[in-house]
Amino acid sequence: MLRWIAAGLIGLSGVPALAADYLAGPADYRRYLPRLEAGDRLRLEPGTYRDGLPLRDLSGRPGQPIVIEAADASAPPRLVARRGANTVSLVNVRYVTLRGLELDGEGLPVDAVKAERHSRYADFVVLEGLYIHDHAASQQSVGISTKCPVLGWTIRGNRITRVGTGLYLGNSDGSAPFVGGLIEANRIDRALGYTLQIKHQNGRPADWQSDHVTIIRYNVFSKQNAQPNPLARPNVLLGHFPPEGPGASDRYQVYGNQFLSNPSEALLQSEARMAVYDNLFVNEAGDAIRVQPHNGVPRDMMIFSNTVVASGTGIHIRPVPDTPYRQRLIANLVSAPLPIAGGEAAHNLLLPYRRAWTDRPDWALSRHMRDAVSRSAVLPGSLQRSLAADYPAWLPRAYPGASPALSQATRRP
Repeated sequence: MLRWIAAGLIGLSGVPALAADYLAGPADYRRYLPRLEAGDRLRLEPGTYRDGLPLRDLSGRPGQPIVIEAADASAPPRLVARRGANTVSLVNVRYVTLRGLELDGEGLPVDAVKAERHSRYADFVVLEGLYIHDHAASQQSVGISTKCPVLGWTIRGNRITRVGTGLYLGNSDGSAPFVGGLIEANRIDRALGYTLQIKHQNGRPADWQSDHVTIIRYNVFSKQNAQPNPLARPNVLLGHFPPEGPGASDRYQVYGNQFLSNPSEALLQSEARMAVYDNLFVNEAGDAIRVQPHNGVPRDMMIFSNTVVASGTGIHIRPVPDTPYRQRLIANLVSAPLPIAGGEAAHNLLLPYRRAWTDRPDWALSRHMRDAVSRSAVLPGSLQRSLAADYPAWLPRAYPGASPALSQATRRP
């Protein structure tokens, strides 16, 4: 519909070329997709879009992504699912940003966003401010799914509800690694299965560097009002990184999140190398944290400074004999009938379980919990300094286990 000049790039003549800014509607938006280049922006007008968003062979650049977003943030374009095709389909893309779109599944057995299995890569994708709902034909219907190797994704500020699975990142056989991601300030609820699963990784491309950190922070992972069933899944499950070679030293940092309610499984299950801190876990119907083998054995872990309230086990570490890995549990505030089982525990504050403490699952501790915490010993200064050095996002507090407030982004309804 409309094209106007947005930014300077270098053209073939050596004269600065000009990135394009397109405005399109439901009738003509598909014609612009193949022509998008680095720095271009496609703005979608309000309306209902029924022909999907297939993105093929698109490459932005660092600092010059291809952006597809709502023209009017107050009236998001509504992309409606269609049978036999995932709504946003990614194949061989790099540096692409999607922002401010509504993806309505209408109960069809498709995914909202998918990096397709036959894609060779889908790197540096940003998914921001999406509203994804009603992709719940079965547990296999997913809000955001990756089925090819992906590097450097950002999944930020999205609302995902009434889905089979919220985020399913990687392939079930460990062949599609999700590497170096940032998952922050999302609210994911009313999922039949996982709100988030990141699959284990058997290996990864040899030219990818090691020492990536995947950060999961300031999210709400909730299965409140879910019904018990034999196919239930944990709220979040984190699989292991490659046992050797590139990626063997990767790790997760999981902090500032709310994990709320699960009638059949734990709130968090993991076997991955990770640090888990400053989170709130509240489960009135079972366990909070379970560390156990899934596709491998649990790796080195630091689980510290969390607030845990659970009617089952607070933190359960299943021992695996003859492994060199350590699971350390430090300065957690745990209220549960069985607060801690297994692991190397120190400086934790253990309280009797009170059902009333699960009735208000937010960051405000009850007066009785606060009173108990205020009487507890603080962490030794040397340990505080060590944790602060290793985990810069951690803020030492006057007492252990009292997690800070989430950002406003995760408090949205």
